[in-house]
Amino acid sequence: MPTTELSPELAAKRDRLLAALAEWGGVAVAFSGGIDSTVVAKAARLALGDRAVAVTADSGSVARAELDDARRLAAHIGIRHVVVQTQEFDNPDYLKNDGTRCYHCKTELYSTVARILPELGVEVMASGANLDDLGDYRPGLVAAAEHAVRHPLQVAGFTKADVRALALHWDLPTWDKPASPCLSSRLAPGLAVTPERTSRVEAAEVFLRSLGLRECRVRYHEGDLARVEVPAAEITRFATDPVRTELAREFRRLGFKFVTLDLDGFRSGSLNDLVPLDVRRVYSGR
Repeated sequence: MPTTELSPELAAKRDRLLAALAEWGGVAVAFSGGIDSTVVAKAARLALGDRAVAVTADSGSVARAELDDARRLAAHIGIRHVVVQTQEFDNPDYLKNDGTRCYHCKTELYSTVARILPELGVEVMASGANLDDLGDYRPGLVAAAEHAVRHPLQVAGFTKADVRALALHWDLPTWDKPASPCLSSRLAPGLAVTPERTSRVEAAEVFLRSLGLRECRVRYHEGDLARVEVPAAEITRFATDPVRTELAREFRRLGFKFVTLDLDGFRSGSLNDLVPLDVRRVYSGR
């Protein structure tokens, strides 16, 4: 049962979302388990029933906890769920991490899903992109356009706030889930992506969450330097013993040579500032 009532405006957007999906006849939703793709998966299930399928990529850039969450969410929604192995780590253009990494990752994902569409019994691929993604640095949207991926949340006029409100209305457990980009996104542009580095980041963030954090990032820079982002209100705690000493000891055990605490606090996408301007222009979401 829904836990909140929708405003007339949002109810109209919900109806447009369901109608758009119903028109497509069958859809494979690129399903990460994040809030946006979860809402699209729920809507697809409501609009299309068994003609909807959620497809989740698994690779060295996907945290095990995120994959487990995706499986649980798909079961909660009741949508058919398929996990596919993607091979972006075999692509030198992905590994060199020059600011176009996300483009190559999404190209691999959409190419993989496209190949199995006949097996899935659907013809359309859909993403969780919403209106707030337009105009930002979004290489994945360029890859989506090249693979005819549709964006039902944009079609129906959803902002990020709308997505969260509808998720709460539908009683989805991740309605307030923080964004959780892939592990490779933690590596500074120019620092090559390797399974060892993504595994190190994953272990470091698991440790931070064990200290009570819900939102945090470990940014991996040249020289095995970890730049830790925690909410501003938590900076004093992490800069003070015993947490400071425990943090430094654990990160060095994981293989980081230097550990820094970012005084600006947690902020999503901070590494995008290091992407060259010409790359940002080419891979903007518009």
